[in-house]
Amino acid sequence: MDERGPIDVQRNLGRQSSRRVLISILSGQPTPRGSPRRLNSRIVLWLLLITLWAYAGFCIQSMWAHGEIDNSFELSVSEINISNVLTDDAINMETNGGRGVSNSVVSIKKRSKRSRRGSSSSSRSKRGSKNKILETENSTGVEVQEQVPQTNATYGMLVGPFGSIEDRVVGLSPGKQSGTCDRKSQFARLVLSKTFVLVFHELSMTGAPLSMMELASEILSCGGAVSVVALSRKGGLLPELYRKKIKVVEDKYKLSFKAAMKADLVIAGSAVCASWIEQYLDHSASGSHRLVWWIMENRREYFDRSKRVLNRVNTLVFLSKSQSKRWMTWCEEENIKLKSAPSLVPLSVNDELAFVAGISCSLNTPTFTVEKMLEKRLLLRKLVREEMGVKDSDMLVMALSSINPGKGHLSLVESVHLATNKTLNGSEGKKRNDIKLLIGSVGSKSNKVVYVRSLLGFLSNHSGLQNSVIWTPATTRVASLYAAADVYVINSQGIGETFGRVTIEAMANGIPVLGTDAGGTKEIVEHNVSGLVHPTGHSGTTVLSKHLQYLLKNPSERRRLGLTGSEKVKKMYLKRHMYKMFWQVLYDTMKLK
Repeated sequence: MDERGPIDVQRNLGRQSSRRVLISILSGQPTPRGSPRRLNSRIVLWLLLITLWAYAGFCIQSMWAHGEIDNSFELSVSEINISNVLTDDAINMETNGGRGVSNSVVSIKKRSKRSRRGSSSSSRSKRGSKNKILETENSTGVEVQEQVPQTNATYGMLVGPFGSIEDRVVGLSPGKQSGTCDRKSQFARLVLSKTFVLVFHELSMTGAPLSMMELASEILSCGGAVSVVALSRKGGLLPELYRKKIKVVEDKYKLSFKAAMKADLVIAGSAVCASWIEQYLDHSASGSHRLVWWIMENRREYFDRSKRVLNRVNTLVFLSKSQSKRWMTWCEEENIKLKSAPSLVPLSVNDELAFVAGISCSLNTPTFTVEKMLEKRLLLRKLVREEMGVKDSDMLVMALSSINPGKGHLSLVESVHLATNKTLNGSEGKKRNDIKLLIGSVGSKSNKVVYVRSLLGFLSNHSGLQNSVIWTPATTRVASLYAAADVYVINSQGIGETFGRVTIEAMANGIPVLGTDAGGTKEIVEHNVSGLVHPTGHSGTTVLSKHLQYLLKNPSERRRLGLTGSEKVKKMYLKRHMYKMFWQVLYDTMKLK
């Protein structure tokens, strides 16, 4: 009895306390400090705040993932690799001390290790499905290369990009552009209020992804709706897609198939999309009638990975006659019968580049006339060349393609070496004009690191040549580079370029093109008319060096060839020309539904 007494007392006190709390709650009287009711209220309040905070975070994350939030928000390090996200002005700040850096990039660069770890763990907990996608990408054998450090110590002289200078001189920032749609065109009337899904094989700053991004922007500008399926996030275009308010589907399988089946039309922009197309057609019996396959590659390996699906797609599109002929020959060899004859839609010069080049386009206004833009372009040229350390008397030769063996950079460097030596030997006692070579796309995910190192090794073994070679990072802001250049070289080897987007961009800027006599280049560049042509292989190295010497000694020839090339672009390769052909392809495809 004595042992039970204290326990009973405690129970009675607990019951009395509970009754007092209940009476206080029902009567509305204030609760004494430290009472159970006050503690319970605090717990409920904290739970409510945590719930609201979690819900707000979920909403923002959802908007962000679908591109509905402004790019001033900080991009997550776990979603986009920092090396892929560095924008032009961020790199410009590192190399040139430039200003005008985007807030999102600065915030990424300034994060502490602790915040990066926190962001990564938070992202993992909120994006289980996304992690599955990234794991799938790694399991498919995407090559992970050790990157070459982007420093002057590695490259000798690394300059640019010059986005901030371009914005200051031109006065038209890409972020402030409201669209370049010609609303009176047939293309605009066709895509208005229609829904499109565009399939990118990757997000690198190379021809196919850039062309697809411009197509997506044009459709949006003309009143259509666009969603992008990226089969690989490799490259640096994801921030650009977000900036342009282009939605990116968070999945490349079930969600992408669902979006595609709801769309009026699906446009796949690479032969690498073959696997996705095959799975999509397995999900949708009528999918082939709503699918346009714009194939932008010309090597046999791409045909081999595509041949199982070619006869299941109604509409195939190629870039050049040589590419179309080659693929048709392979189809005959493999006894593949296509559903219809393929169409031809070459690439074009976008209005942003045409605008800075002084070509009349949709961006011209009474304030920004063609004449005014030509004056601004001269100023832009002067400022950029000064930043590069290039003199007025120097001939700046440029090559902006991704750095890999097929693009022939090593033979180009050898040609510059030969031309430079002959120039030095023949200029004793005379005023010397130098050749400067600008190599672009440093840091591009399409570069082959082993090949980049072989280039750097060649330069280190020829110390005199190092002063003649300048490097610049991969960027979408290339108008300033074209303004600074005197000659463009497209030195693609083997079967050559599929088409050559950079070829027509250089021609639009009045720059003569020195190209190989192969692939799409020979369809664009006429020898001694809009440029000079040389053979592929070792023999082409000597010929190219002679062409460089010739143009170095004859500035008037550079102007003549450049002017002819510019006129050809105005007649054949502006945006309005491409979208007129694209309209016909889309119209015919939609008509089959």
